[in-house]
Amino acid sequence: MKNLFTFLFFLSINFFSIGQIENQSQLKIAEIMKGKDFIGYWPENHYWDISGENILFQWNPNNELTSTTYSYNLKNQKITSVDFNNPLSGVSYNSSQSQFDIHYFVLEGNLWAYNNKTKTHSELISSTSYISRIHRQSNPSEIAYQQGLDLFLYNNEKGTIRQLTQFVKGSEKDQNHHELNALSQQQEQLFQYIREEKELDEWSTSKEVKKNKNLPFYLDKSNLDFVQISKDGQTIFFSTSTSTENKSTYVEHHITRTGYTESQQARPKVGEIEPFHNLYIYKPGIDSIIKVNFDKLEDIRKKPIFLSEYGDQSTEYEQNRKIVFHRPHVSFSGVTVLDIRSYDNKDRWIIQLENDGSFHVISHQHDEAWIGGPGISSWNQSPGNMGFWNNEQSFYYQSEESGYSHLYSYDFKNKSTEQLTSGLFEIQDVILSKDEKTFYFKANKSHPGNQGFYKFNPFSKEWTNILTEEGAYDVLLSPDEKSLAILYSNKNSPWELFYAKNIKDTKPNRITHSLSDDYKKYSWREPRVILFKGGDGKTIHARLYEPTEIKKNQAAVLFVHGAGYLQNAHNYWSSYYREYMFHNLLVDNGYTVLDIDFRASSGYGRDFRTDIYRHMGGLDLSDNLSGKKLLVDSLNIDPEKVGIYGGSYGGFITLMALLTEPDEFACGAALRSVTDWMHYNHEYTSNILNYPSNDSIAYYRSSPINFAKNLKKPLLMLHGMVDDNVQFQDVVRLSQRFIELGKTNWDLAVFPVEAHGFIKPYSWSDEYRRIFELFEKELLNK
Repeated sequence: MKNLFTFLFFLSINFFSIGQIENQSQLKIAEIMKGKDFIGYWPENHYWDISGENILFQWNPNNELTSTTYSYNLKNQKITSVDFNNPLSGVSYNSSQSQFDIHYFVLEGNLWAYNNKTKTHSELISSTSYISRIHRQSNPSEIAYQQGLDLFLYNNEKGTIRQLTQFVKGSEKDQNHHELNALSQQQEQLFQYIREEKELDEWSTSKEVKKNKNLPFYLDKSNLDFVQISKDGQTIFFSTSTSTENKSTYVEHHITRTGYTESQQARPKVGEIEPFHNLYIYKPGIDSIIKVNFDKLEDIRKKPIFLSEYGDQSTEYEQNRKIVFHRPHVSFSGVTVLDIRSYDNKDRWIIQLENDGSFHVISHQHDEAWIGGPGISSWNQSPGNMGFWNNEQSFYYQSEESGYSHLYSYDFKNKSTEQLTSGLFEIQDVILSKDEKTFYFKANKSHPGNQGFYKFNPFSKEWTNILTEEGAYDVLLSPDEKSLAILYSNKNSPWELFYAKNIKDTKPNRITHSLSDDYKKYSWREPRVILFKGGDGKTIHARLYEPTEIKKNQAAVLFVHGAGYLQNAHNYWSSYYREYMFHNLLVDNGYTVLDIDFRASSGYGRDFRTDIYRHMGGLDLSDNLSGKKLLVDSLNIDPEKVGIYGGSYGGFITLMALLTEPDEFACGAALRSVTDWMHYNHEYTSNILNYPSNDSIAYYRSSPINFAKNLKKPLLMLHGMVDDNVQFQDVVRLSQRFIELGKTNWDLAVFPVEAHGFIKPYSWSDEYRRIFELFEKELLNK
């Protein structure tokens, strides 16, 4: 018995020594997966205050539960926490109000004013109904604002308020029809009191209607999308949309305070019914409303080319395609510009709209894939960069017509368009100067992986370098445009706050120091940004992490970033900072790591962006295979020792790699992965794959679940159970396919309290422990 006990004791020791994977790095997964608690909390959301004397920002230098607001004063150069007892705390400067002496703003739903000359503030309107969307008018004493559904005009000089619109939910019939049941009819017949009250109500209502000169607009079953007023207050534009009945999904929460499972409503799936939008022009005080007719929009009925693959040879639909429009831009001189987008994502129109409902097309952009790119209105209802400039004689906007997102200008007098910027780079953000004659750009002009800050003269086409050192700059101009508030980062250092003079090649002065002592103890590698050729000859950028030759174990890991349209092979701080630290840990253990900006990543122009049209898991996966080939051919990596992992879109590519190229990778870890695009959201998916109802080919070849039978190599799937983006159902459905197919070399780890972006450090730690152990076991046979 003693000998048997001794044998079991030593067997136990051997078992745990074999099962325990040894990490050769000074970095510990449990520590680096704490994220900002380990790195330090860098400043975020910086802005100039309303006076222009302070830079305000969110920061957490003392590692407290949440970030708070801090202020940096340019005169005394001191950082202080913000006093929230001051009504001006947190009120940011608004460049659209720079030409006025009075700056209006909303605070806790009430209207306030700030005098730029006297530096004083006052509350103008206090109401239980929330005030929003302030519109400056041509009369400097007047502003329009929205309260509830309606617009109001406030005159600061006279102290008067005038209601401009009267939107009524329901129909006119609903408002005026009072059906009497038998009981109410009896009450009216029996009692004089009831008849008198009814008569008084009817009289009062008739007087109110006569007193209110605004024409009531009954929304019936529609929704009010927006209401916008012209600068002279004479014209109002508003949009309505039909309500649509789209079936929602639900996310089950199992870890709850009550102990009961709770179900929460989430998004619909791709293929939802889109609403009809209507645009109206209304003149206050005139009993007529014009509905804009868009029949004359060029190609409004044009069919996409891909339908010919399904035998549809006709070129036009019988009816107009559905369109959606953003709030109109209205100049002080009365010019109105409207940005319109087709719901099938193929066309964008920018039109000059007249008050009688007629219009002139400024720009028509068409893309057989989908309209997109930085600074361009897109599927998420982002309006894009556009506006009036040059004393309202011209209108600027961004377009990918040249292949990269650049700035264009339309001249109203000559009715001509000019491309202002050009080159093999992207304009990523635009700031117009106060005099409307100079542009400031954030652009990757010097390198696809940099985001520099430039001044541009649109008349001479001269560029002036302001901030161009390697890395990325997020810049805000001060109210007087003499200073810059800057967030800057490079590869190894997260964002820090700086300020600088607005001059050529300025030298920023650092304000914050956020890195923790624990983070600074480690000698972080600066990953090289390398270039290689994809299978079709296009240039691909990637981050490369390499161990020393002594450490090198001939194994490699490919990391696939998420979001699809995102850039990670760049020269600034990564949004995947936990993965960046994990890659340093992997290199300490002898791995080579390649992080690829595969096809459809941002920063590389239109063709690169749309190369995945109708086939996700096509060229984007091919780029990762080309990356593996580079590692094998040039860096002495064993082709049998290459693993792949990623989250969200990166998890999807990992699945496509193991299921459509089953002999290429030794193993894979797929985090929060899309397994079937027919179950993802409508806006993102329909951009790239069209609709399930009209492009089944695209959905079939792009969805991993259709290739589940091909699984050969070990697969680890990890998913949050309360993910309301890529929902838990995705991984459950794929798991069921594996079970039915008799697959045994897969595993699933679930995280009951995590959504799409993990929050809890213990969840991150458990997730990456499993990924590390997978690579150690399958790539190194430990």
